[in-house]
Amino acid sequence: MTYILGFDQGTTSSRAIVVDHAGVICGVAQRELTQHYPRPGWVEHDANEIWQSQLEVGREVLAECHLTAADIAGIGITNQRETTLLWDRSTGQPIAPAIVWQDRRTADYCDSLHRSGHTEMVQQKTGLVIDSYFCASKLRWLLENVSGARARAERGELAFGTIESWLIWNLTGGRKHVTDVTNASRTMLLSIESCQWDRELLDLFEIPESVLPTVVSSCEVYGETESELFGQPIKIAGAAGDQQSALFGQNCTRNGMAKNTYGTGCFMLMNVGTQPLVSKSKLLTTVAANVGVGREYALEGSVFIAGAVVQWLRDGLGIIESSSEIEALARSVPDSDGVYVVPALAGLGAPHWDSYARGTIVGLTRGTNRGHIARATLEGIAFQVADVFDAMKQDAGIPIQELRVDGGASANDLLMQFQADIMKIPVVRPKVIETTAMGAAYLAGLAVGFWQDVNEIEGIWETERVFEPSMPDDEVQERRGRWKEALERSKSWEQPQ
Repeated sequence: MTYILGFDQGTTSSRAIVVDHAGVICGVAQRELTQHYPRPGWVEHDANEIWQSQLEVGREVLAECHLTAADIAGIGITNQRETTLLWDRSTGQPIAPAIVWQDRRTADYCDSLHRSGHTEMVQQKTGLVIDSYFCASKLRWLLENVSGARARAERGELAFGTIESWLIWNLTGGRKHVTDVTNASRTMLLSIESCQWDRELLDLFEIPESVLPTVVSSCEVYGETESELFGQPIKIAGAAGDQQSALFGQNCTRNGMAKNTYGTGCFMLMNVGTQPLVSKSKLLTTVAANVGVGREYALEGSVFIAGAVVQWLRDGLGIIESSSEIEALARSVPDSDGVYVVPALAGLGAPHWDSYARGTIVGLTRGTNRGHIARATLEGIAFQVADVFDAMKQDAGIPIQELRVDGGASANDLLMQFQADIMKIPVVRPKVIETTAMGAAYLAGLAVGFWQDVNEIEGIWETERVFEPSMPDDEVQERRGRWKEALERSKSWEQPQ
């Protein structure tokens, strides 16, 4: 068994990679995932499409590499977090579409919890800010709004899970209902101190314990796949939410190391060691993926819309035909000519947490063209990341020496240079930017002895390019000042219902 199979089930696609012992990706397969928007602010996925697409790309990448299940030492899974599923234990069928992490249907309910004085208790227990982003309010909504769901849940007939839980359930033929601790820490139902489900939180959100999966570590053998799926059983040996997986894949295993993933959203995580650090700057405290005994924690800042705003330029405005065209279009002009794009298409995440903010373009003139909008869009992504970076430095109280980057948009040199410029620290891009899937592969490989320890994995990681800051300080201050003005215009655009 000389390879690891990594599953990366993301918001917009299901992907699979095959990794060899040297950390080389030998094959990749990918399928786009259908996005459903039944109402304004609602985002849903078909859970069966998620499962079937992930299974198909797993089979496809093995065939592409001329491998069989006998060649695979283990499967590691990483996934879009907070997306919430409820299914029938006997049939294995979802009782409703999956509610995606971007979905805002429970924003008003979350506001009511703030008004009722639950904010501090929830943050102390979970490390999270009360928001519709997380699973608890979504799960409550399903129990309240799907006919008969609450009664069936209380009879023990239904199972809740995040995406890795759903995939493990299907891979094992329904034998395993588990969730890894990193995903569990995003439900708003887990105590990050004990890493167990918390009774007070379950009562607050009216969640029956019978629906919950067993909490497991990120690096252990959970079970084996059904024989018919890949020809013979394969061990399922690692799982982590996508951002914790990327943190591990970037080898940010020591206190003070930070990474940012540029995907559908942007997610900056900083390793803060073995004790949870509760943020004073509206960041999140989350459980990090770790190996062996003990726990590690991370601070996280979540930007809801990053790569998704580039997709909007493609699909919504039609000013590019493919996402890869945006860098060339942005380079067609020397600067954004005073245009600022605030990509608050699904509200604002950290450190602002404004569910009612909306996307905004300011500074338009008769001379504005497609290139200016493209450049301002990329800069809007970087400005959001810089806001999170400032909050993270303030919370941690220690300097961040560099930012390691990954995800699709990290291949954009213009974006990476601008990111380094406005944060005034080096931005480091590794040779392998598939660090989310690699993190899951590393976790699985460690669990089955494919790699010996973390030190061996650190020897695999290599830098491809370092972007050094070069923008003059006065220009940085002027640009960030104008960004804050644009940001204020986007806030509270919608009114609570």
